[in-house]
Amino acid sequence: MTATKKLFRLAHSADSTPNSLCPLRSFAVNFFRVKPLTIHTCKLTDEQASALLAALQARNWKPREVPYARFAFESDKTNIVFYESGKLVVQGKGTAEFVEFVLEPEILKEVKLGYETILNPDLLLPRIGVDESGKGDFFGPLSIAGVYVNESVINAWKEIGIRDSKNISSDKKIAELAEKIRNTPGCVTDCVVVGNEAYNRLYTKMRSVNTLLAWGHARVIENLLGKRYQMNPPPVKAISDQFAANKATVANALMNLGREIELVQKHRAEEDLAVAAASILARDEFVTRLGALEKQFEMKLPRGASAMVDAAAKEFIARYGAENLPKVAKTHFRTALRAQGLPEPPKVEWRKRG
Repeated sequence: MTATKKLFRLAHSADSTPNSLCPLRSFAVNFFRVKPLTIHTCKLTDEQASALLAALQARNWKPREVPYARFAFESDKTNIVFYESGKLVVQGKGTAEFVEFVLEPEILKEVKLGYETILNPDLLLPRIGVDESGKGDFFGPLSIAGVYVNESVINAWKEIGIRDSKNISSDKKIAELAEKIRNTPGCVTDCVVVGNEAYNRLYTKMRSVNTLLAWGHARVIENLLGKRYQMNPPPVKAISDQFAANKATVANALMNLGREIELVQKHRAEEDLAVAAASILARDEFVTRLGALEKQFEMKLPRGASAMVDAAAKEFIARYGAENLPKVAKTHFRTALRAQGLPEPPKVEWRKRG
């Protein structure tokens, strides 16, 4: 048995009940932690949130106001925000200490910090993560990115806050993280951007967003595997979100190289670091391309699909004509019909297949 495994077994056999974290456990945590932790996020139940609020008040933490937060507190070296969404963010120099000695033992009732990769060795496996951006946006392209990670890349990202791009509201932060991802030694990336005109042609041919997405994911995986000579060690699997009910949708779209690797499709795949990194690259590329379209046509093109987007679509048609709408928008959206004053087809009630 290796020294590492012996230490891990000793740490587990020692007394680590919620209110008695022993020195050995603490040593094991610090032994396996490569760099100090300065940010930690997790989800809390209402019961856990109430317990955390009481714990912070009992310790006389200073309350503060944060938009969209149910509560927020600060100490001399740690900021804590619990959002209305149920997400908790712990940030600052005291993050590791707070998580280790308060959050885990008193609130979460679990012991993980510092040796997550020993509890789950798959976290260090060399792998490819794939994700997309722009699928739900009327304006702008569809962007699909892939990222290869290995143990050295994962260790390099411990402090820079790689997480699902949907949890990052700042375009500037997205751009900063994307730059760090691309410049991380050992990391290999690829991005396929389907511009609006190409997107509309493909959708007309495929008649399905999921089929189009599957093609894009398969293309990115194929491109990355074409760079296998840059990957050390080679990836053992590719991970993507399960956006289609039938997993065969993506599997069938895989090309020659893609069929040589295990494909893992799962819900909430962005919890995997490789997929989260891919989501950041995809979002950065989408934001950049959308900005270029706004500059080209000299008007604001809002994201998503909303009343504001409807108004912008009508303004675009008034300025440039309906014939130019496919240059900036995904025309199978109902927004395109509304903007032209055309009748919308009746909505089909979605039913889960029995």
